[in-house]
Amino acid sequence: MAATAARTNPTVAAQRGELRVADRVFSSIAGYAVRQSLAESWAGRADRGAPPRVSVRVVQGVARITLHLDLPFPADLAELARTARAAAADRVAELTGTPVGDVVVVVERLLPVGNVR
Repeated sequence: MAATAARTNPTVAAQRGELRVADRVFSSIAGYAVRQSLAESWAGRADRGAPPRVSVRVVQGVARITLHLDLPFPADLAELARTARAAAADRVAELTGTPVGDVVVVVERLLPVGNVR
């Protein structure tokens, strides 16, 4: 009876311990979301730049994300930054249940159109 009560009562289950997700897991989730969100902007380009570098710190239960990106040029850089920021924040919040505070986008390099496939 006690085991059944613990399974159905979240308060009892919460008393057994806690779950901590490593910052690198948050970074992985955010990085994948950013790559997916920007894939179309890189379509047809031979040089797609470096994969996004992502760092995430969870402080007092709120994730703070920093994205270091290479972006294609010419392009609407503000829109690409908004797209990457939204994708990272939404996906991290959706998959981890952790609210996202700041998302900082740092554009490391602009890659002009070169060899088009």
